Amino acid sequence: DVLSEIFPKNTQYIHRPLYALIEIAKSKVDSNLEELQPKLVPIPVMEQTFRIDISDILPKDKKPKSNRKAILSIKRRALPLVPAYCITIHKSQGQTLNKVMIDLKLPNETEDIAAVYVPLSRVKRLADLIILRQFDYKVLLIKPSKSQVTEMERLDQLYLETQKRFSHWFQ
Repeated sequence: DVLSEIFPKNTQYIHRPLYALIEIAKSKVDSNLEELQPKLVPIPVMEQTFRIDISDILPKDKKPKSNRKAILSIKRRALPLVPAYCITIHKSQGQTLNKVMIDLKLPNETEDIAAVYVPLSRVKRLADLIILRQFDYKVLLIKPSKSQVTEMERLDQLYLETQKRFSHWFQ
């Protein structure tokens, strides 16, 4: 046998997974599946078939004669998992992120305008922003604190002084 010559005798063959077991520690739903511990949720492999017209990307000599479409059928089988991570609002300051999912349902004691502005302004396009759930519109109307207003006034004054001092740069 050719395989026994290539692989050691104790080789174990691993098949594709049928599902992934994910433990959701704070889940309020217990799994009722036999032989599974509570809080373990099986995520099955999903299969999707889709068809695309590739005639636009074929070289001229390979394109079908007449106006027929060149259809390619693709079958994809994968675990429906998306890698993700989370960070605090403070950690995200100064970053530009590709996609952002934000929960604007803030704790009652939050009166900081940065808690709303910072996460909303991390993406370049509105299409890259997802708001997780319904929220009170009033969180968008938070006014800056007295210390924030004072700091903005101080920065405005510095700008004016800099503009006077280095007027040749502001022409």
